[in-house]
Amino acid sequence: MFKQKEITEPLYCVLWMAPFLSGGGYSSEAWSYILALNSYIKKQKNPIFKLSIEQHGDLENVEFWDGLPLEIRNLAIELYQTECRLNQTIVICHSEPGAWYPPLFQTLPCPPNGYGQFQVVIGRTMFETDRVNVEHVRRCNKMDLVWVPTDFHVNTFRQSGVDPMKIRKIVQPIDLEFFDPLKVEPLDLASIGKLVLGSDDVLNSNHRFVFLSVFKWEYRKGWDVLLRSYLKEFSKVDDVALYLLTNAYHSDRDFGNKIVEYVENSDLEKPVNGWAPIYVIDSHIAQVDLPRLYRAANAFVLPSRGEGWGRPIVEAMAMSLPVIVTNWSGPTEYLRDGNSYPLGFEGMSEVKEGPFKGHMWAEPSVDELQFLMKHVWRNRDEAKTKGMEARLDMMRRFSPEIVAEDIIKHLQQNVEVF
Repeated sequence: MFKQKEITEPLYCVLWMAPFLSGGGYSSEAWSYILALNSYIKKQKNPIFKLSIEQHGDLENVEFWDGLPLEIRNLAIELYQTECRLNQTIVICHSEPGAWYPPLFQTLPCPPNGYGQFQVVIGRTMFETDRVNVEHVRRCNKMDLVWVPTDFHVNTFRQSGVDPMKIRKIVQPIDLEFFDPLKVEPLDLASIGKLVLGSDDVLNSNHRFVFLSVFKWEYRKGWDVLLRSYLKEFSKVDDVALYLLTNAYHSDRDFGNKIVEYVENSDLEKPVNGWAPIYVIDSHIAQVDLPRLYRAANAFVLPSRGEGWGRPIVEAMAMSLPVIVTNWSGPTEYLRDGNSYPLGFEGMSEVKEGPFKGHMWAEPSVDELQFLMKHVWRNRDEAKTKGMEARLDMMRRFSPEIVAEDIIKHLQQNVEVF
């Protein structure tokens, strides 16, 4: 139920509804906003906003909750108990529009009591394809405002029929204190990675150049492109390893067999020296250990066909890793030649199944990815320089302080309008 009680100060309450306890992209994004705003508001002498949160948009994941740092769990309890007066509340519906009022599946409705009863109702969402479907456009246009993370989304939402006057670009913050390569030791990948292809019986197995990819196991993430490029370029004698941190997405968890099956059914020819090793990490990595995971890698690679934002990408960049990422959709907001290795694509391809069937997304270049992985492997000093520049860019544009200040100013302007 929506919580109410009489309050006098601060004047407005921001009720942020998101899958805080679920894990995944929307969850981590929502937490990044809450942590940034909570820190910013506490530093103000007379804040006009306070924060409250509600779980919304997805099922709770106990394993994810247990992996959160204790201070975040304590903050979650505190903000969940914060109550708001109905007509002084700004509601943020942070989820895919199918979860908005009335929801198309079982979840707490957002806004809680429908439209027209709150100070402002804002939808925060994004898509990974070239358009927004008709039902989602209709739901966006019910909102007072629609927040999207990039210029790419501003354009695709407008072109799809969302009212341009409602759309605002609000970028994501990245916690640069948490994701700091100087504060953590590398995670022991050998203890968590399962070898699924190739072998690790080489003398320098502990000193390999590690390519890391983090993604849900779905076609959109371009795992097929990654495997093909990596296996075409490298063999067992090269000092490389590919680690995949992945989890199931409407599929079983037998990722090793999926990889072997893909290779066996492809036209890839096994090198005389044997396949370069591929490891899968399919166990849960607690949020507190994510910086250590990135710290254990030499480069991050994700040839995705489409991203809303690309949370693991900016986490890797904050950790000073060189990244090789498809230069389309969400990542165009932060990729550039000086801070990364933007991956070209061979045109657009049609989404064949799922809720976005018939939409279009990018088809990343296998040959260019093969070239870039080899280039990064051979030019390690250059790659390190780009990684350091990536972290500086995260500090310049996406620090919690900068993003929180922009959001507070934006909210102040719009409570006056509405």
